[in-house]
Amino acid sequence: MMRWEHDPVLTVEHLTMRFGGLTAVGDLSFAVGRGDITALIGPNGAGKTTVFNCITGFYKPTEGRLTVRHQDGETFLLERMPDHAISGTAHVARTFQNIRLFGGMTLLENLMVAQHRALMKASLFSIAGILGLGRFRHAERDALEKAKYWLDRVGLFARADDPAADLPYGAQRRLEIARAMCTGPQLLCLDEPAAGLNPRESAELNELLLFLRRDEGVSVLLIEHDMSVVMEISDHVVVLDYGRKISDGTPTEVRNDPKVIAAYLGVEDEEVEQVEVEVGA
Repeated sequence: MMRWEHDPVLTVEHLTMRFGGLTAVGDLSFAVGRGDITALIGPNGAGKTTVFNCITGFYKPTEGRLTVRHQDGETFLLERMPDHAISGTAHVARTFQNIRLFGGMTLLENLMVAQHRALMKASLFSIAGILGLGRFRHAERDALEKAKYWLDRVGLFARADDPAADLPYGAQRRLEIARAMCTGPQLLCLDEPAAGLNPRESAELNELLLFLRRDEGVSVLLIEHDMSVVMEISDHVVVLDYGRKISDGTPTEVRNDPKVIAAYLGVEDEEVEQVEVEVGA
């Protein structure tokens, strides 16, 4: 039995998202296994980013249930939570297709800002910080150490004091992932992390994501168009087409699924049988 079947960190049940008369996602169900790298793929316009926006609180689903279950068994219904609680309490973090760093801040400052909620809590919402009490100094020291750790892990420690906007594109991608990791996520949602990367940068990204899974115990859900990334590092692949799931399984199972091949080739539903014959299904 696969991890997403017996130990899911995220369970999506009958998710539907409508915008007026348009159904962007329809009756979608899938699970993300704890400790897995799960890829959500599909042709352009398949509804992938809409699913991410529902999971991370940018949209409230029209229908459906989104459940995060922590290692200790505590559960959170994401569709009932405000977006800041999804990040801060359910510990779901995300990056965006278009990088959203604070370009005028240094790399270190970007990672400290990511820990603002924990620092504010430790400061008793500014009182302990203003008075310089021990609990705040301790939390600030821990936050700084965490920021330094992640800068080192993504190979950017030497540029800690540089403005984020001065980084090349691939390094900005890694910094964005490091910033998300500073929030202590149990589930990390990455929206096209390999977009715009050259082959060397893409290989570095693969190594980083495998490290997150192997050494940090983080479950990863990613949207990705680069199939070399998807097939090389994913444990589980879910395929959408026109907002509906058409395949769900291991990379090998999905790669050989005629419905997936037909969707990526733009074949109409009635032609799928012909594709099955052609690929030997």
